[in-house]
This record gives sequence, C-alpha cells and structure tokens, in this order.
Amino acid sequence: MQFTILRFDSIESTNTEAARQAKLGAEEGLCIVAGEQTAGRGRHGRVWSSEKDAGIYFSIVLRPKVETRFLPLLTMMSAIVIAEVLKKNYKLQPDIKWANDVHINGRKICGILAETVETNKGLAVVVGIGINLKSTNFPPELSKIATSIEEETNQTINFEDLLENLTEKFAAYYEIFNAENGAKKIREDWIEHSSYAIGKEVRAVLTNEIIIGKTCGIEENGALRIEQTNGEIKIIQDGDVEMLRQNAL
Repeated sequence: MQFTILRFDSIESTNTEAARQAKLGAEEGLCIVAGEQTAGRGRHGRVWSSEKDAGIYFSIVLRPKVETRFLPLLTMMSAIVIAEVLKKNYKLQPDIKWANDVHINGRKICGILAETVETNKGLAVVVGIGINLKSTNFPPELSKIATSIEEETNQTINFEDLLENLTEKFAAYYEIFNAENGAKKIREDWIEHSSYAIGKEVRAVLTNEIIIGKTCGIEENGALRIEQTNGEIKIIQDGDVEMLRQNAL
C-alpha cells in the first residue's frame, strides 16, 4: 500500500476529514495528518485531547477486501503496529488493553478509532490513531492515567521520523491482514502483545450489564472471551474492559 499524506496544521478531526475524502473517492492509503485537532474523538463518543504539537494525530483510508466479520481486527492490527514501533524505536514496553488502547506501565499512550464509511467505491474503513508525544498539556484528570513518549523516554521526538516508522510498519501489517490466513496472524500477534488476552482479571462494563471474570482468549473477529466464576464464558464484542484491582475482587 502506498501512502498519500495530506497535512493540516489544525483540523476538527482527522477521522472526519478522512471519511469525507473517502466518500469523494479517495484511494486506499490516503493519510490525513494534523498537528492539532479541535474536535478529536475517541471510542464511545469520548473527547480525545489533541493539543497543538503535543501528539501525532492521523487517519488512514482503507478499502479492505476481507470478510466483513474480520473488520474489527483492523483496530487490533493498528495497536500492534503502534506497540511494535514504540518497542523497536523507543525501547518501551507497551501493552495493549483490549481492544486497541496502547499503554505504558498502565497509562494510556495511544488511542485508536476505526469507523466504516459507505462510498461509491464500496465500504471504506477509516482508522484514526492518536499518540501522545508530550505530557505537558495534559489536564490534571489525565496526568495519572495517560502518558507520552517524551515522558517515558526523556527524549524529544522527531515527528517525521515517527510518522515514517508508523506508516512503514502499518503498510507491512496491512499486507499481512489482507493475505491468506491474515486474520489468524493478526489474532496471534495481538495475543503476543497483550497481557489482557489470557488470564487477566477484568471488569467489562457493557450497555446493560457488568461482567467480571478472567480473560480466556479472543474470538475469530477479535471479541474478548471472559470466564466468569461460575465457569460461564461471556463474549464481549464492545464495551469498556478494565483490569480488576485486587481490592475490588
């Protein structure tokens, strides 16, 4: 996949612009990059803090040729990409919290939001990625639960080098994703990168219920399997999954 980079100093949301471009017929690989988002968003409609030059914010237009049921694996694939780059280039030890938040020592460093878009060329998927470069602009409520590359490495991060490393790794994994048995490979790699895959005591907050138990792998589409104390397996397709603190058991 070849990337076409479209840059903005400031934009409401890279995902919104990428979706607009996809509807206009943008080819796969269009990458919207911004130095600031004024209306950045995360999963479940949450706001994503996107201060100017404090992070890298970008969205990629994809037109995958895979079964629809495997599309959720795109966000898991993206999390693997981030984790690999952080580990290789910055010597960090990232963990992926289900399904696609990347953490360092329990604090969030990257969020990913994928959205489907109906276009005249067929279904497109926009994958938006936000990575914290600096912690200086975090509001007080975020400082305990979020971190940044600079805070973790004590290095000033070169934006262009990071973007190049990310797009290169993304292209390589996207090729794997679209290949034969690609979904299986993505699942295996996600499990390898995530402490949440197997044996993690968690609480899953869903729309109408709360599930507490121990993780026991993922389904074909990336859904999380949680074994409750009564032995029943619950399949979590969507929701907030958090590590269960010992004092909450």
